[in-house]
Amino acid sequence: MSNKPIVLTQQLIAVVPAAGAGKRMLANCPKQYLNIDDKTILEHTVDRLLSHPLISKVIISLSENDEYFPRTSLVNNKNIQTVIGGKERVDSVLAGLKVIDPQVNPWVLVHDAARPCVTHDDISRLISLCLEKQTGGLLAAPVRDTMKRSFSSDKEVNQVSKTVDRESLWHALTPQMYQVSELKEAIINGLSNNAELTDESSAIELANIPSLLVSASSENIKITHPDDLALAAFFLAKQNKKYIQKQQLQETE
Repeated sequence: MSNKPIVLTQQLIAVVPAAGAGKRMLANCPKQYLNIDDKTILEHTVDRLLSHPLISKVIISLSENDEYFPRTSLVNNKNIQTVIGGKERVDSVLAGLKVIDPQVNPWVLVHDAARPCVTHDDISRLISLCLEKQTGGLLAAPVRDTMKRSFSSDKEVNQVSKTVDRESLWHALTPQMYQVSELKEAIINGLSNNAELTDESSAIELANIPSLLVSASSENIKITHPDDLALAAFFLAKQNKKYIQKQQLQETE
């Protein structure tokens, strides 16, 4: 990657789809409103994005009947805009894209509400590479474990079908960064063809537009199951300690 500084004429907007229910968390509220150290997951995530020097605004797609967001510290933040999301994640992303003027903000970052541990270094690397190559891309982590494909002989028991070569396999993470116009068109076309669009990259792939894979920290986990809360809390505490130590070092220099 080039060591040239990132040059932007306009700071970036991030879209955060947050209309999901997160049923796998087995909680009484959507997972993005569960707490880690007296802050909701959504607050941690949005604060992490807005504290990045190249991100000036976050658009959050909320459920139409969201009763939790007004109770958060985000509600009066002038750098946050909310829109009504949809039934699926892709619908919520599209709702956020539709309120962005691509003439003013040609690029957009899309980030999962339940990924509060993304680092500024990884965000900066993604932005820098996408702008340098003028190609969209996503943060990702190479698959490290042996991968198995399964088949089911009945409804409750899976069996190994075969071992899958992990050499070229990656875990797709977020943020994912694309040009607003290209991404919006790719999503609309994908939906019109009843394609399963699980992330922004899948829409871009269907449109035959290239995507960069930008290697990222494995700490950028998505909180999906109850056990993930403790792991995210550990990573956040570790990252905050590192940040404080860095600030103290700079003050003594």
